[in-house]
Amino acid sequence: MITKESIKRQIEENGIKMIRLQFTDMMGKLKSVEVPVSQIDMILNNDVIFDGSSIEGFVRIMEADMYLYPDLATFKIIKDDIARLICDIYKTDRTPFEGDPRGNLKRVMKEMDELGYGSFNLGLEPEFYLLKLDEFGNPTADTNDFDSYFDLSAIEQAGDCLREIVYRLEEIGFTIEASHHEVGPGQYEINFKYANVLEACDNIQTYKHVVKDVASKYGLYASFMPKPFSEKAGSGMHTNCSLADKEGNNVFYDENAPLQLSQTCLYWIGGITKHARALCAITNPIVNSYKRLTPGYEAPCYIAWSTENRSTFIRIPASRKQATRTEIRSVDCSCNPYLAMAAVLACGLDGIKNKIEPMQPSYINIFELTRKERQELNIKNLPNSLKDALNSLEEDQLVINAIGKHTYEKFMEAKLKEWADYRHQITDWELKHYIYTI
Repeated sequence: MITKESIKRQIEENGIKMIRLQFTDMMGKLKSVEVPVSQIDMILNNDVIFDGSSIEGFVRIMEADMYLYPDLATFKIIKDDIARLICDIYKTDRTPFEGDPRGNLKRVMKEMDELGYGSFNLGLEPEFYLLKLDEFGNPTADTNDFDSYFDLSAIEQAGDCLREIVYRLEEIGFTIEASHHEVGPGQYEINFKYANVLEACDNIQTYKHVVKDVASKYGLYASFMPKPFSEKAGSGMHTNCSLADKEGNNVFYDENAPLQLSQTCLYWIGGITKHARALCAITNPIVNSYKRLTPGYEAPCYIAWSTENRSTFIRIPASRKQATRTEIRSVDCSCNPYLAMAAVLACGLDGIKNKIEPMQPSYINIFELTRKERQELNIKNLPNSLKDALNSLEEDQLVINAIGKHTYEKFMEAKLKEWADYRHQITDWELKHYIYTI
């Protein structure tokens, strides 16, 4: 168990000079306040204050002061003489801040605990592109290679960079399972071991920071943008979910059930699929997210589930027993992981509590069906734009409750502005197709 005393001991033994107190804003951006170790008592006593009015989605100027409460379990030595602690946000009256994404996830986790479950386990699969930089150090549209899925030559080209990413992640406690080239040229995926939902969300924030930091050392830019290129594969973050009981047993597995999926698992799928359209507003929260959720590039477009069928919104991987899980294939790395997983958990628990039966699994390539055929099978579309997703969110009280009233109001304000700003833009495609023909 990590204690204040053990942290002080590690600081002394490893010559740590600075502590980064990290937290995440509403948009999912990792923030940090760097404090010298001479102030370690102030850090560990939750007495570090920062200006919350400057953080997206937090508070107004008259409510500026907020406290950083470090989670001692997140203490890691991340680089040379620098360590980090991930923090929850508290108000000046020493109560949790309603707009803190990490604190909000903890709130939803309490409901899971009250229903008798021990943990919500997540295995995340973030994809990214490695892009070359121009002479001014800005990312370009030139990828690190021109190869494809699992190509060895591509791994050798990016080998030093990818290996250093793996080594850095392992040094700070990640268990790396594999790394490989993805479908797109210059696109990669590094898989790490699943964890409980809070740790998994902490991990993905650290992961993205390390990937970008190491890539920059090699003159590259790591982009987690969902769809950086129109004719190339998009980058997702497939989200593998399972629930465990208080003894750690996977409650999604039932040896004697069809497909060996328990009724609890089926209800979970029912809840996720019921709220899928509103859920996308949180798991796919930017305009560009919906350029990825289109036919032809393996990303899902329709609300369906199956085993092995990669055209569905939810896929059940082949592994069973403790590895039984539901893979949500729509999620991308632009999301705030704490908000996204709070919403996923709330939707799944809604299915379990209200015994929501899912539709029948789909074993056909949904991309090849006509609209009429999909309607006959009761297969609905995922949102086709950010505005479409926001409209669905506005009508789904459960997902609103999952992210909290404060965050919902700030989130909708920011995202409607983003959509309005996007609508005003004239694209190169429009100019190419219309300016000389109309």
